[in-house]
Amino acid sequence: MKATSFPLSTVTDREIDLNDFAGANGFLFVREGVGFAAVGVSARMSATMARELLNAIEHSPTVLPIGVGPIMFGSIPFDTTRDADFILPTVTLCKTREGETWVTVIDDAPFPALPEPAPVSGNAQFTVRDGVAVPTYLMAVETARDAVRNGQLTKAVIARDVFVDSDAPVDIHALLLRLRASFGTSYRYSFDGFVGASPELLVAIHDDEISSHPLAGTTPRTGDPVKDAALAKELLASTKNQIEHRVVIDMVHDTLLPHCSYLDWEEEPSVIQVANVQHLGTQLIGKLSEPRIHVLDAALALSPTPALGGFPREHALQLIAQHEGMDRDKYGGAIGWFDSRGNGVFAVAIRCAQFNEARTQARLFAGGGIVADSDPAEELAETKAKLQAMLAAIMKP
Repeated sequence: MKATSFPLSTVTDREIDLNDFAGANGFLFVREGVGFAAVGVSARMSATMARELLNAIEHSPTVLPIGVGPIMFGSIPFDTTRDADFILPTVTLCKTREGETWVTVIDDAPFPALPEPAPVSGNAQFTVRDGVAVPTYLMAVETARDAVRNGQLTKAVIARDVFVDSDAPVDIHALLLRLRASFGTSYRYSFDGFVGASPELLVAIHDDEISSHPLAGTTPRTGDPVKDAALAKELLASTKNQIEHRVVIDMVHDTLLPHCSYLDWEEEPSVIQVANVQHLGTQLIGKLSEPRIHVLDAALALSPTPALGGFPREHALQLIAQHEGMDRDKYGGAIGWFDSRGNGVFAVAIRCAQFNEARTQARLFAGGGIVADSDPAEELAETKAKLQAMLAAIMKP
């Protein structure tokens, strides 16, 4: 198997939008114009086999910007005892940090013609129903809160799902464009009907730089700047949210530090605004020591973070499995890419929907961190706020 990379300008003089290239059936991973879109699947395999295949691919030219060349794109499930799922795209369009656009093809695959946008019907009818019953969710929250109060856990994340049914297929391409409008600074992704816009960077490696931007602790946005500023101030002052956030930062820091010659992080969290909610966020940036950790190994070591699982991890995951009442599948894991040199980016798989093959049903997820002061009714309200943006994007004509 061989891969060939070349500037987009050698095949067309027009600029191509990554969303248009991915269309309704391709693959997408992009944030603020940097990332890739792809079509076709040349190989699909587990993470271990994916790394071996990348190392065996004959690639020309050999000196290229990071992100350009053969890559593996896929997801790490929430339950990391299950195999991760990665694909080698057949044709990849990459836009780099430097603003360049490159094409990579596998085995001389032709550059595809852009598909014509399908007409979008504005008359679809939608119904929304709970997956996990609300009483089951509330009981799981109480159980997790009691476990924290009894000293068994520091934090556990309890989530729930809802199903959206449509009488007509949802246009994934149009959905991705709406997500771009609502989640401009998030990692937008599309992988086998798993579509979302994650505000949370799990881990990225770019040469010798490693970074992470965990989020934990949430309050709504109202659209009123004065009210939102007051809510943000309350979020920063909230002991409950600060505890929830600190647990995540400490775990990410302690996991990455042994692989770094230095690792800097913000002394105090900042407020990150996303669509209709606000989060506490803390950015960590470091320089890798030798031998450098592979981004996939870093992602597997971090996932699921306490922001999606809890702490201590194994005890929290056991409580989730016993009481949450659903299989999270890809939700709460990670989605991203890596290359043969160990560079890559993984986002936490949140703000997402898993579509069925016919694209007539979407399963959405939302959760929150449970600590000693958590109130079940307030936690339920938080999940509703988190679900709202994706619900609106899917159901908007």
